[in-house]
Amino acid sequence: MIFLTLIASILIATVSIYQFRKEAREYHQDRLERKETAIAEHINYVLQTTTYPLNTKNIPLIFKDKIFELADIHSMEINFFDLKGNLLISSKAIFKLDKDKPKINPSTLKIIQSSLDKRYIEFSKIEDRTFRSSYSYLKDNKFKPLAILNLPYEEDAEFYDNEVQNFLIRFGQVYTFMFFIAIVLSYFLSSYITKSLKIISDKIQETQLNQRNEKIVIEDGSKEINLLIDSYNNMVDKLEESATILAQSEREQAWREMAKQVAHEIKNPLTPMRLTVQSFQRKFDPSDPNITKKLDDYTKTILQQIDTMTAVAGAFSNFATMPAQQNETLNVVRIVKMALEIFNEDFIQFSALEDEIIAKLDRTQLIRVITNLVKNAIQAIPEEQENKLVFVTVFRQDNEVKIAVKDNGKGISTENQERVFEPKFTTKSSGMGLGLAIIKNIIENYNGTITFETEPNVGTEFLVSFPINK
Repeated sequence: MIFLTLIASILIATVSIYQFRKEAREYHQDRLERKETAIAEHINYVLQTTTYPLNTKNIPLIFKDKIFELADIHSMEINFFDLKGNLLISSKAIFKLDKDKPKINPSTLKIIQSSLDKRYIEFSKIEDRTFRSSYSYLKDNKFKPLAILNLPYEEDAEFYDNEVQNFLIRFGQVYTFMFFIAIVLSYFLSSYITKSLKIISDKIQETQLNQRNEKIVIEDGSKEINLLIDSYNNMVDKLEESATILAQSEREQAWREMAKQVAHEIKNPLTPMRLTVQSFQRKFDPSDPNITKKLDDYTKTILQQIDTMTAVAGAFSNFATMPAQQNETLNVVRIVKMALEIFNEDFIQFSALEDEIIAKLDRTQLIRVITNLVKNAIQAIPEEQENKLVFVTVFRQDNEVKIAVKDNGKGISTENQERVFEPKFTTKSSGMGLGLAIIKNIIENYNGTITFETEPNVGTEFLVSFPINK
């Protein structure tokens, strides 16, 4: 609407200016023709009443006094030229000292001679002023050419220029008001039209696969909007069906993977248990004096493998269902320092920028995070390496408490960096690869983050951030 209003105003202004100029040209053309007719009739009257013979040489004598009278009556300059274009007499004062008298241009003279009505109007422009010069043959009673009548006419455009200026001022005021009205109407109209589209856009942005999406209900929408809404609602139905199928498929896949992992981990201790039982059965001798010791060794082996199976079951149970958080207000610095006391390695160092950083966390889960990270850091350092170091730091940054665990071990290879927090992923010969996945779950339950930086053969640093909620 704004664009059409602007274009319409430009077109109307252009057409109006063109029309004004056309009317001005037509007015001056008609005015010149009327004056030319009136002067020609007056000249013919003079020719008919003169006592001088009618020839070219006598023209200056015939109009010696009359030419000024004609010029005053008709308010125009009048010139008479002979048939060769030389000036005979003029109502404009010409000084005798002027060497070059006015003369008709040869090309103009040829045009006059070749025209059917022996008449020609020449246009010229001098210093932004437009002139028309009318040339016509003056004839005697027998229609024999006597001279060429020239009537110079200046177009006075001041009146029409003022009219155009006044018109444009009024036109500009009206269209400025109309332009403002168009902007207001366009705003409200576009808001009304796009209101339904905005609702649909917001709903599409809120649409997610892992949640229940609401359908759109608009009663006063147009036909096109209603078609779009129906398409969206159908998409929501199909998306919900797909999400249900996908969730079921993911759960089944997860259970299959979990069952395979549990079966694999349980099979590991069953093999040595079977071999131990078979060996004991073959070598069992009640009369053997060392039977008590052998029975004791057999029992320890069986119990050790049973403990391994218990640990496997416990690890998977902890990963599947984390215990509820028992949050309490505690000093993170003291808890981290206390968690490090269970380690006997003398290369573990601790540093805290503050003696006390208070946060609301679960004590058990915080200790679990620290012990798991420190244990991984110790295992990342090769046994044969000298100058081993695990450095634990606690500090406050903005409204978060941060715990950094840094080692100088072998680092994490590039191909394994993206899989560090995946369940069941491990680079160690023992363990089930659930440690980092479990602590990541713990940290994210507190809206915290865990990141790491690593460099092969230099070391790795894990950084844990917890929000301080006192």
